[in-house]
This record gives sequence, structure tokens and C-alpha cells, in this order.
Amino acid sequence: MATVFPDGIGLFQQDNAPLFCVSQHCFFSRSLSASNNRNGEDSWFKSLFVRKVDPRKDAHSQLLAKKEDTNLYKIQFHNVKPECLDAYNSLCEEVLPSINTDAHYPCELIGTWNTWYGEQDQAVHLWRYRGGYPALTEAMNKLMQNKLFLEYRNERGKMLLSRRNQLLLEFSFWNEPTPRPGPNIYELRSYQLRPGTMIEWGNYWARAIEFRQQNSEAVGGFFSQIGSLYMVHHLWAYKDLQSREETRNAAWRHDGWDEVVYYTVPLIQHMESRIMIPMKTSPLK
Repeated sequence: MATVFPDGIGLFQQDNAPLFCVSQHCFFSRSLSASNNRNGEDSWFKSLFVRKVDPRKDAHSQLLAKKEDTNLYKIQFHNVKPECLDAYNSLCEEVLPSINTDAHYPCELIGTWNTWYGEQDQAVHLWRYRGGYPALTEAMNKLMQNKLFLEYRNERGKMLLSRRNQLLLEFSFWNEPTPRPGPNIYELRSYQLRPGTMIEWGNYWARAIEFRQQNSEAVGGFFSQIGSLYMVHHLWAYKDLQSREETRNAAWRHDGWDEVVYYTVPLIQHMESRIMIPMKTSPLK
């Protein structure tokens, strides 16, 4: 039996049991409970897609870079006026080797190239500073007192459309770049990673590099510290484009390479490949 009053309150009685009240407040309470349950379910569902972040006490650079030395690298990208490319190359070949061989300057020219496929009319230079940031500062201070270098900078500025650079560290599991005989072509593969994924990238490539050493094609692997951040550069050497194709295809025959590709591709926001030809005076021929 039920009696319903105008305000929506119902008094229900069954089999002489005590009356109990069902009101709008009861429905609100039930709705709130259901809502809380749904929110709880939503939170649980969303938690499946939230990356758990472990607290770290070391910077990425300390975890990924070589510990036995403090090498710092600088990579330069110079976009040259098309009509000035030959003159630019001649200028670089005249000045840069003299800096590289002079022990007065704590820097080494690792390689200098023109881009063959990729951005056209572009030069790429890679320098190493043994001793890290202090060596970089010392080298730049000394070069600013070098009349030949200042003349080089002035003439170079007339030939360029734009230029940019990055300061890099080398991955601990890659080879240190050393001079090699030629002729070779070089591929610079550059990856813009999603922020927060550098450690994950390093973990996968620490294993993957074993699959890419068969023909001594691995030259160096670097990650950015200043400039465009979360950038990775892998530098490879091949005899020619056909050798590059065969070497890259051979990697797929190694167990585990497909897994590395599968898990690292989602870490990348953007990637770029340059095929480069060494200049005449490049230590990497």
C-alpha cells in the first residue's frame, strides 16, 4: 500500500512492515552514487593510458652520455645562396682545416659535408670539444682573436641565406666518430622526439645498435642539449646508395630489429634524412 503526498514524498507499507520513506532526496542520493561509480570507472579506464613516471635524480644527459669523458659536439647547418656554393666550399676548405690542426684551439673538425639529397645548397659541419663547455668557451674566445677566422666569418656571412646550430652529447652506446677513408656517402637521420621519451629511445637503441654494426656503417649518435631540444641525430656511412639500401634491408633479418622499430616509431614527432657528400678536406671521407 502506498500513500503519495503532493510534495512527491511516498509512504510505502508492505505486509504490516513499518512505513519507510522514498523521496526526491532518495533518488538524488541514488543518482549521486551512480555518478560516483561512473566517475570511478572512468578514472580507472583513463588510468590505463596514463604513463607512470618514475622519479629520477639524474638528468637525461647523465644517464645517456658517456661517463669516461666530457665531449661536447656542435653541429652547424648553413643554407648557402645557390650561386655562392662553390665559393663557400672553397672558403671552408681554406680555413677550417687550419683550425682543426692547430693545437692552440681545443676543438676538432669531425666532418664537413654538402647535402646531396634533402635540403639543397646546404653545408653541414660537425665539431667536437674535448672538455665540454669550458673547451667550447675557450675555443670561441681564442677564435675571436684570430684574424683569419674573423675574415672567414665576414665572407661567409655574405654567402648564406640562414644558419643554425645545436650543441650535442653523444650516446654512451655509440661509437665515437673517428676519421675514416673514402669515398663514402653519409646519411644524417634526425629525429624530433616527443618530450619525455629520450630515456625510452636510448634504452631501445642501446640494443638496436648491435644490428647496425655489420658493415661498420655506424659513425655516431647524438642528442641535443642546446638548440632544438629532444633532437636525436644518427650519422651513418655507406659506399653508395645501393649499399645503403642493402645494409638497411639486412637489419630486418635480425631477430629483435622489428621490435625496436615498432616501439620507437611512436616516440617520434618528426624525422628527416639527409644524404651528404664530404668536402675535400673533411676528416670523414
